Amino acid sequence: MLDVFITSRVRRKIVVVYAKYPDFHTHVRGLAKLIKEDPGNIQRELKRLEKVGFLKSEKQGNSRTYFTNKQFPIFKELQGMVIKSQQHAARPKRSSVDRD
Repeated sequence: MLDVFITSRVRRKIVVVYAKYPDFHTHVRGLAKLIKEDPGNIQRELKRLEKVGFLKSEKQGNSRTYFTNKQFPIFKELQGMVIKSQQHAARPKRSSVDRD
């Protein structure tokens, strides 16, 4: 359902992870392993999401760690959309026979 609003597959996966788990901190390679996407594409999307304020980052040694900006103006609404869309997707589909 989120694919209608967030057309980038990689961005959608990132938003789902950080909205569903707001205390999650990770670097690009860790996130790439988790969502099974190319680190280059993830890096680009993380920078975009940080630029708009959804994510924050901090430098730790040689890598940059990204985490959710819980003060993002529409964070709670976005989090609710992610949770609802996952509940909707997990719901078993009813056939026309079940509806009668």
